[in-house]
Amino acid sequence: MSAHHTLPRLYLPADVPLTGEVVIPMSPEQARYLGTVLRKGEGDAVRVFNARDGEWLARIVSVRKDKGSFTITERLRPFIDERGCTLAFALLKRDATDLVIRMGTELGVSRFVPLITERTVGQRVNEARLESIAIEAAEQCERLTVPQISAPVRLVDFLGAWPAEKRLFVAVERLESQTETQKTGSDLSANPFAGATDGDGILTGPEGGFSRGELDVTLARPFVTSITLGNRVLRAETAVAAALSLFDSQLRNI
Repeated sequence: MSAHHTLPRLYLPADVPLTGEVVIPMSPEQARYLGTVLRKGEGDAVRVFNARDGEWLARIVSVRKDKGSFTITERLRPFIDERGCTLAFALLKRDATDLVIRMGTELGVSRFVPLITERTVGQRVNEARLESIAIEAAEQCERLTVPQISAPVRLVDFLGAWPAEKRLFVAVERLESQTETQKTGSDLSANPFAGATDGDGILTGPEGGFSRGELDVTLARPFVTSITLGNRVLRAETAVAAALSLFDSQLRNI
């Protein structure tokens, strides 16, 4: 493990170039975090990344109150395009939605698409706040990229825009009907995401699940594969974590 792994790790905007000896201003939040919370000062080392140029070692030039700057010194890791899945999830209550963004970032989601369904609890989100949660999670979990967060969209519109060449795995509470069972494209005793590749998608429902009409419309799409996550009825955010863990396991085994 690198000797630098214990250093604070911060995300910088993608338009900030990370090259040797460049001085970069801190955001007010970063200055307060480093100076007030961590008690860091001039000359202390941190790690920075911008989702484009890899991870770099930086030194604090100055930090006071809500101002400060770094100087970039050396690259620690080259950029890797961490392609993952698209997670389309029915909007949940605020805390549960926050948890989905945090867990999804840690488990490799490349794009989040909040969905409005018949049983969606709320239809408004603060996209900037969700982006902040994703950035914080990426900083903590050692990712080199930060996932994209799309504006909320209705389920039918999301299905209409989905690329036909990519698979969309739909988590269904119980695959009881013959139609749903026939649409399942994998052996449920194994990983239900068998055959999944980068760029495929996962679709999860709201508390209470999708309506019968929504399921019928979704399962009629040729790119859709319905899956089950077991016989237990899971909370919506738990279903997201279970599905993403299995999907990530499949990608790592390719």
